[in-house]
Amino acid sequence: MKRRQGWLFFIIFLLTLAIYLLINYPLQLGLDLKGGSQLTLQLVKEDGKVTKEELEAVNSVLDKRVNNLGVSESNLQTLGRDQLILELPGEQNPLVASRVLGKTALLEFRTQKVGTTTELKNLQLQRLNIKDLISEYSLLEKDKNDDISLNNIRNMLEDIEDNLNYSSTSQGLYAKLIDTKIYINNEIANLFIKTELSGKDLINAGRRQEQTNNNWEVLLTFSNDGGEKFENITKSIAGTDQLLAIILDGESISEASVGSQFSNTGITGGLATISGNFSAEDARELEVQLKGGSLPLPIEIVETNTIGPLLGSKNILKSLYAAISGLIFVGIFMIFNYRILGLVSVISLIIYGFFNLALYSLIPVTLTLPGISGLILSIGMAVDANILIFERIREELKRGNTLIRSIDSGYQRANSSIIDGHITTFVSCFVLFLLGTNFVKGFAATLGIGVAISLFTSLSCSKTILKFLTTYQSLRDRNLYLSKESFL
Repeated sequence: MKRRQGWLFFIIFLLTLAIYLLINYPLQLGLDLKGGSQLTLQLVKEDGKVTKEELEAVNSVLDKRVNNLGVSESNLQTLGRDQLILELPGEQNPLVASRVLGKTALLEFRTQKVGTTTELKNLQLQRLNIKDLISEYSLLEKDKNDDISLNNIRNMLEDIEDNLNYSSTSQGLYAKLIDTKIYINNEIANLFIKTELSGKDLINAGRRQEQTNNNWEVLLTFSNDGGEKFENITKSIAGTDQLLAIILDGESISEASVGSQFSNTGITGGLATISGNFSAEDARELEVQLKGGSLPLPIEIVETNTIGPLLGSKNILKSLYAAISGLIFVGIFMIFNYRILGLVSVISLIIYGFFNLALYSLIPVTLTLPGISGLILSIGMAVDANILIFERIREELKRGNTLIRSIDSGYQRANSSIIDGHITTFVSCFVLFLLGTNFVKGFAATLGIGVAISLFTSLSCSKTILKFLTTYQSLRDRNLYLSKESFL
């Protein structure tokens, strides 16, 4: 008796814990339920023949970048031989991610060519002017009717382009400003000579706010070999007019001098700082690109789809209606056919549902429509186990055994069949999770978790509840478990 009470209190404790987890750790929803953005990425190669190894390498780099972006429950999968599909649940503006994901992030360190000081200073001045114009335009972006200010920016841009002997072919003022900025950074990069030091020698990147102003800087940590290269480079230009430029994807993002105090030893320690008047967002994007590493091949975003949260809400409601309807019909069938035993199975299924959802939120499992289908299928597995047990109990009752002995014998006789069935299903889930695509993995994960919990609720929870109900004399009537015809 005490043992049965102990199991009952343990189940109540688990149920309370499950409800607590669901309240404090909300379920994570996938793109089809939450809404968000879907980007189709095309790998670009001159001969058009992208190898499997190159596709996997790009996939790996992009996966790191997406994780560092802080977009939760993201999903990245291959499509054919040269495309990738990226899903960003909850992100309604795909441009936020495309700016970071689309860059190759090829990091180079270059030293300045001799005799280019005057030309470099002119380009740096024009770049500073362009940055000011971009900042001014951003402030005016909410007020498109300020034609006077916009004309002033346009006139100043024309002066800069005349100075550079360059004219952007893009449409729109903002696009022209960005094009001119990129052109200047490319021209600055051409004034520097490549060195042996590159992003391949980088092992980590971080960011911090400068102490003297509100600008941000990016911190670099090199490998041992990279640290030696950086030391030799800084030693060679220390105390001279030559600058050290940091080049990203062919654009110079920072040029710095090396003080004469490093002329004998160079900058040791394998650490470097990129300071280029970065905003917090710019520093974060650069950090993400550098942490993820360089893309083996350039990529292009060929298609962008946005799934609104309204569509996701409709999917949730439809799935919820389907699950509840299924449970109601199953419950009606079980109670009508198995009476008290059916009621026990319904209570057990409700407990099973709470346990399942709580574990999803704790792991966490990103819930998608295929995942919901796996959950519903696992509910069917749980019902099958209950039916197998109840039929065994009925057989014992028909033989004239007492109710308590029939319950014990029914569970004992059904144990091996239930365990074997669950193990074979679990093995299938394991194989699907290892070899399947992300959607199949979601299905396999929810089904596998459901199968494991079903084994516990079918063999332990339902038995504990049934034994508890039979402690009441009014619920021991055999007619509540079998129809009168069954005794004939």
